[in-house]
Amino acid sequence: MTNTLQMTRRTMLTGAAVAGALTPIIIIANNAAHADEVAAVNVPRKAPTVDFTKLRREKVELVKPPFVHPHSQKAEGGPKIKEFTLTIQEKKMVLDKDGTEVNAMTFDGSVPGPLMVVHQDDYVELTLVNPETNTMQHNIDFHAATGGLGGGALTVVGPGESTVLRFKATKAGVFVYHCAPPGMVPWHVTSGMNGAIMVLPREGLTDGHGKPLVYDKIYYVGEQDFYIPRDENGRFKKYDSPGEAYEDTLAVMKTLTPTHIVFNGAVGALTGDNAMTAKVGETVLIVHSQANRDTRPHLIGAHGEYVWATGKFANVPDIDQETWFIPGGTAGAALCTFAQPGIYAYVNHNLIEAFELGAAAHFKVTGDWNDDLMTSVKSPSAS
Repeated sequence: MTNTLQMTRRTMLTGAAVAGALTPIIIIANNAAHADEVAAVNVPRKAPTVDFTKLRREKVELVKPPFVHPHSQKAEGGPKIKEFTLTIQEKKMVLDKDGTEVNAMTFDGSVPGPLMVVHQDDYVELTLVNPETNTMQHNIDFHAATGGLGGGALTVVGPGESTVLRFKATKAGVFVYHCAPPGMVPWHVTSGMNGAIMVLPREGLTDGHGKPLVYDKIYYVGEQDFYIPRDENGRFKKYDSPGEAYEDTLAVMKTLTPTHIVFNGAVGALTGDNAMTAKVGETVLIVHSQANRDTRPHLIGAHGEYVWATGKFANVPDIDQETWFIPGGTAGAALCTFAQPGIYAYVNHNLIEAFELGAAAHFKVTGDWNDDLMTSVKSPSAS
């Protein structure tokens, strides 16, 4: 029975779903991946100059976004091997108050996957686990990595398999990671299978002119576009499995028109009782990723005082931004010091996407009000 079930899964992986998704671009990518694998076997490798047995290892326990695991902002000592584990979960998720479902594919069960933090020149050692209860083949592509489709060529795992990838974090910044299995890349990414990694400079963040920048809190916002099929009456459809939903979902994806654009997996996931919190005077680093579409983050009532819109810390940050542009497939970062208490809406400033499709979050800030910054001179009344 188990063998039959596994054959059914693997048949689905390599059958109609893959065939339907193949495009010339993906074929080229697959050929490149195969070429990398062949080269790895047939071409002499440059021997590493590092004795990995002498490097300190640090096992990191990841946490669910918008929260981020504890980390130092400045590197302590020399480069380390940072050990992470991501477990792939295929699961149903509810997107809105109407009960709309998506057969999500996730890293560690959340959309987005957890934010990983390392320092430049550290080594990322990732164990990727695909439990046998899953139905799909998966892998991981790190935009922060060099070679082999960002690791995608070396990490393809079927149900019941795991793999370990190590790469050197040579570039400082925040970067997207996502699933990129042969023939099914856009489906997996738009089903929720993406996240981000932050590679801090060893000396910590600066303003690009020598001034150190530090943050009191960090939050990770992952923006996700979903494409949910509708029935002939316009109601969102539900499916028993990702494979069953595939053809209908692909048809919606090809329209390039999302049905939902949300922060952290669902409409309202970061509002109300789930709002991110801060105090007046605290500096918050907001990491924001969008693995598939362009976005325009805006913090209503405050500013991005230092903004790395494309997320690369070697670049001098923009200052005092009202709205910043993050291209699709990119993660960005912004520092904000809250100066007034209240509820701050954090939105994609395509306001249709924010108010109608769900791309909105809240910051709940406590502290004393400063009349010098804003006050009501005359309350609204009839003149």
